[in-house]
Amino acid sequence: MTILTGDCRDLMPAHGPYDLILADPPYGDTSLAWDSRMDGWIALARAALAPTGSLWVFGSLRHFMATADQFADAGFRLAQEIVWEKQNGSGFHADRFKRVHELAVQFYPAETPWRDIHNVVQTTPDATARTERRKQRPPHTGHIDAGHYVSRDGGPRLMRSVIYVRNCHGRAIHPTEKPAALLEILIRTSCPESGLVGDWFAGSGAAGEACRLTGRRYLGCEIDPGMAEKARARIATVLPFDGRATS
Repeated sequence: MTILTGDCRDLMPAHGPYDLILADPPYGDTSLAWDSRMDGWIALARAALAPTGSLWVFGSLRHFMATADQFADAGFRLAQEIVWEKQNGSGFHADRFKRVHELAVQFYPAETPWRDIHNVVQTTPDATARTERRKQRPPHTGHIDAGHYVSRDGGPRLMRSVIYVRNCHGRAIHPTEKPAALLEILIRTSCPESGLVGDWFAGSGAAGEACRLTGRRYLGCEIDPGMAEKARARIATVLPFDGRATS
């Protein structure tokens, strides 16, 4: 597991193909110095992606509306989106609803059928809960067999597209840090075990932490040298669940 220091456009393409690319680029929604949109990375990410891999990108609706053509021109097709709901959010405008959500959108190579993309459908934590009840069969059903039937509740349920995870307020290392628990869901869904995750805007290394806990290989890139060092230190403190260090 490594964090490269520099521009992802220069450093990341050569280390593919990636089974999954995660990207949390600047949204360009504010006038802050670190929030300027970066051009050119989408096409490079497409070229570095494995044929059965996919790209998850974080952003605001404004951000995706402004960059939609770039994904299409690069040869990406939209698969799905999730809404990350957090307990509090940004308040840039006092005359609008307080935004307590962000989007994560999945793209995949346009020439690859969706059925061939690596996709392990996630289920809710209570997916194994199941009860069975024997009910009397209603009259006039046309059946001559036993006068009862079995009703099953619970069982596997697809994870909902709105996912609530507390943000990192008060403990964040990076100003736009995403919670590792949320990233872990995307990684388990879209990257095979022992697969390679490319984190093109690594920030504080939250995705590296999630990869270490889920048994995936990880390569990140962070343009800020000081933040890259913090990310390396963060990942180094996390051991996989089996207790063995990985490189």
